[in-house]
Amino acid sequence: MKKIVALFGFALIFSCGGPSPKKEKFEYTRVPVETSKKGKKEVQKTPVDLDNTGMGPIKDFEFPKDIDQDLAAVGQATFKQKCTACHKTNARLIGPAMQGIYERRHPAWVLNIMLNPTQMLKEDPIAKALLKEYNNVLMLNQNLSQEEARALAEYLRTL
Repeated sequence: MKKIVALFGFALIFSCGGPSPKKEKFEYTRVPVETSKKGKKEVQKTPVDLDNTGMGPIKDFEFPKDIDQDLAAVGQATFKQKCTACHKTNARLIGPAMQGIYERRHPAWVLNIMLNPTQMLKEDPIAKALLKEYNNVLMLNQNLSQEEARALAEYLRTL
């Protein structure tokens, strides 16, 4: 009887693959989450900077006094086609809300982030802060022409 139990135990060990191999140890780090007094997660706010024009082909830019409605309509269509996956007009999504953008950023900065997001996210302090605020989700380069970016900029004025 002892031989049968021993053989059964021996067979059981080998049929299950024997002793389990040593598993690699993984280290987990905890990232502290700042909370408010009410226990809700605080949202980091990137500072307003109306002097930073960013880096890219637009060195300075000033809007004409009146909004060009035809250009804004073209910009609206472009926004719906290329931007709505990450941006809403009046609420946070994957990226910031676009409403009131010119109260927070210089128009040249807005144009440059549309035209040159890769370099801006690497080198511009405001773009880097936004990247951190939005969980390191990169703004994709939509390969906009300057004309498309200008139309989008005009549309953003209407929000």
